[in-house]
Amino acid sequence: MIHPPWLPKCWDYRREPLCLARNALSDQSQSSPNAWVAQLPHWLLESTPLGFLSLLRSCARGDIPWEAEGHHDTMTESGKPILYSYFRSSCSWRVRIALALKGIDYETVPINLIKDGGQQFSKDFQALNPMKQVPALKIDGITIHQSLAIVEYLEETRPTPRLLPQDPKKRASVRMISDLIAGGIQPLQNLSVLKQVGEEIQLTWAQNAITSGFNALEQILQSTAGIYCVGDEVTMADLCLVPQVANAERFKVDLTPYPTISSINKRLLVLEAFQVSHPCRQPDTPTELRA
Repeated sequence: MIHPPWLPKCWDYRREPLCLARNALSDQSQSSPNAWVAQLPHWLLESTPLGFLSLLRSCARGDIPWEAEGHHDTMTESGKPILYSYFRSSCSWRVRIALALKGIDYETVPINLIKDGGQQFSKDFQALNPMKQVPALKIDGITIHQSLAIVEYLEETRPTPRLLPQDPKKRASVRMISDLIAGGIQPLQNLSVLKQVGEEIQLTWAQNAITSGFNALEQILQSTAGIYCVGDEVTMADLCLVPQVANAERFKVDLTPYPTISSINKRLLVLEAFQVSHPCRQPDTPTELRA
């Protein structure tokens, strides 16, 4: 199989979902971009953003030059995505797990949320992410903020292994659990909120926020869980669960009332993707916290 002449040479078929279709097509079909796109299998068309297919057709016709004036590559010289991360950030950890599960090689730019008053407040980083938060991921010519948006993008563009079930009811459960943690627990006990409540009540505040959320989460998981949060496959919900349990342990929350949460967490922590992405194994992990 040859590289389609109307795609950029830097296109990495190991990561792009089109690689699966490419291997199924003949050399002759690749000479015509419209024919090539038209022969994509239905399951790939359903999982590939329409804008992506439109972009391919535009590039094939020459409407969009890949080396257009003003184009700025948002990858490293090695072609890897760049993750702006903090080792202890639970939001960053979610993304690191997703990248590991999908086998995406990337480079890390540490953003220390404490040093120098918080490096996330620097002008350079604010230009990258106006919310002044980690994570941020530079990939495929764009910069994405917000961990769940990043995970969803990776799922749409690199669908193997799947992090959202095909079944719409299970997919809804995964998103419900993910949102419960990412929107209903973690923001209430993150660094910026704890600074506002005052040092004297920070621990109690964080414990109350996590306990309230875990009371609901435990009940939900009792009806959705198999081996993991939703059924027997790792999903986006599991990417949210493990970092939040780590937060609970850091804030000394008693996990005894949450046997379902605890058992799922233990099963996930033995998986390689959760180990290599762990806060104790990151480039910016302090020496005393390394494992």
